[in-house]
Amino acid sequence: MIPFAEAYEIVMNSARTLEAERVDITRAVHRVLAEDVASDMDMPPFDKSAMDGYACRREDLANDLTVVETIQAGRAPTKPIGALECAKIMTGAPVPEGAECVIMVEHTASAAENKVRFTGKHTQDNICLRGEDIRAGDVVLRKGSRLAAQHIAVLATVGSTEPPVIRQPKVGVIATGDELVEPHITPDASQIRTSNSYQLCAQVATVPAIPTYYGIVRDTEQALDSALSTALAENDVVLMSGGVSMGDFDFVPGVMKKNGLEILFDAIAMKPGKPTTFGVSPQKYSIGLPGNPVSTFIQFEILVKPFLFKLMGHEFRPIETVLPLARTITRKRTKRESWIPVRMTEDGRVRANDYHGSAHINALCDADGLIVVPIGVASIEEGTLVRVRPI
Repeated sequence: MIPFAEAYEIVMNSARTLEAERVDITRAVHRVLAEDVASDMDMPPFDKSAMDGYACRREDLANDLTVVETIQAGRAPTKPIGALECAKIMTGAPVPEGAECVIMVEHTASAAENKVRFTGKHTQDNICLRGEDIRAGDVVLRKGSRLAAQHIAVLATVGSTEPPVIRQPKVGVIATGDELVEPHITPDASQIRTSNSYQLCAQVATVPAIPTYYGIVRDTEQALDSALSTALAENDVVLMSGGVSMGDFDFVPGVMKKNGLEILFDAIAMKPGKPTTFGVSPQKYSIGLPGNPVSTFIQFEILVKPFLFKLMGHEFRPIETVLPLARTITRKRTKRESWIPVRMTEDGRVRANDYHGSAHINALCDADGLIVVPIGVASIEEGTLVRVRPI
């Protein structure tokens, strides 16, 4: 049994970045860049007006100005601005040659036919200069960036319509256990509906990676061996829930070895999720997760999700919040660190949810995050600042 920090380091160091591909910009959100992206032009590409107004020379602001043309966005000026002249200009339109500032419409008045007068005391330039945001050749997005909506806008701005991204991992999901039935079946007295597999597929999809569900595998070595062999052939990573403990029918570690996977660890000093097992081969990975849904959920969030991102060349770092604890947490056993679901209170603190163990998936439904009680710590007092990892 190893500390979680050591298990995390082993998993992250085992990740090999997958190959790159190009995708249409409309399908690039949440994907991870495989290369730096540079701008193909200056932005703005010309000196442009920051507002509706009149483009003129500063030295003429005290005089009536003759309007020589109207310049709308998307049209080039046709005349330079000379002495005692101005051009009516719209936001985003190119500033004509000779103009040094744009006076706001609100700071002008009509002086005579086709003439305006500046009525303010002073004015900003109100001109967005060519290249003040980006210069041609500037790197605008870095390799390893996870693309959000604002990044998509930048890609569009620099003409990167088929950005290079890392291929999404393919993830096989297997549920194990003779007691399991699919959700559409009413269980008998000795059965339960499988929930881990559907939960894991949903978590995989939010990364986003590509999940494939292989169904429920019965508690025989032959059945598990066949399922794992098929899933490994068709995926980069295989997640198995159940069958990793020390029972008579827990075959996952042995079947991993039979399929050419080297087991790097098979127990983590944490609760829930102690029997989590990690196996690797030169091209494939498999993670055996506990059978209880809270265990699988938490292990995915803190271990599997960062690993899938690492396969795509991205360092996943959740933004944690530091908040005071609303109620003292105590425990008797301290040999493992405990991950506890918590909820934020109206007064800006966090309190532990009612939590009956790793089968109590409802405890996560209204949780805002997780906190950790470290190894050797029996209690955390009310008011103590704790780090809250969002879920």
